[in-house]
Amino acid sequence: MKKSVSLIPILIAAMLIFYACRHEILFPVDNGGNNNGGASQSSCSPDSVYFVNDIQPILNSNCTMSGCHDAASHAEGINLTTYTGVMKEVKAGSSSTSSLYKVIIKTNGDRMPPPPMPAMPADQIAKLKKWIDQGAKNNSCDKCDTTDFKFSTAIQPIIDAKCKGCHNAANAGGGIDLSSYTTIKASAGSGKLYGSITWASGFSQMPQNGSKLPDCEIIQIKKWIDNGSPDN
Repeated sequence: MKKSVSLIPILIAAMLIFYACRHEILFPVDNGGNNNGGASQSSCSPDSVYFVNDIQPILNSNCTMSGCHDAASHAEGINLTTYTGVMKEVKAGSSSTSSLYKVIIKTNGDRMPPPPMPAMPADQIAKLKKWIDQGAKNNSCDKCDTTDFKFSTAIQPIIDAKCKGCHNAANAGGGIDLSSYTTIKASAGSGKLYGSITWASGFSQMPQNGSKLPDCEIIQIKKWIDNGSPDN
């Protein structure tokens, strides 16, 4: 006479396998786009530089204007609006041999952005160098805090990273200069700043040739504007 086989151990084993695997998420290396759909996202580390949060906005602000290295113009065959395009100019782990980094730190007429546009700020160059030397990963992190909408800690860093490259005193795209508190406040007061970043009808979509700002950053800017746009 055959002994009956208990299904309980089998069921327990199946449940353990299910719960061990159900939270595993595989991220593709790149989705070819300029958002974070193909980037691995994690909690932010102060020791890391992130492509989606830090590097792509810097490049969008300084390098991907119309006629330069955007998807339509791709001057010299270079498109810096995607991770894939950026990596054609970068050697992961070696900023000193990466053409993107070398051309940015030049001090003559061959540097990018080209004169008379201002050189990329030193802090942004340092971020680019650190990102490359850390392996040039297609990564992102969640670091936005809607409770922080001070000009010095939230608003100005957003503008500096994502807008100032196109809207500065030497290169005031669309006649808009966002290089100082005074000019940023003026743009906020006119409605142009909020209308542009929300891609509202009748306004130019900003950042130009880039992804729309994350909802969290739009909320931060709106709270700052609604609070009277203080220099705090």
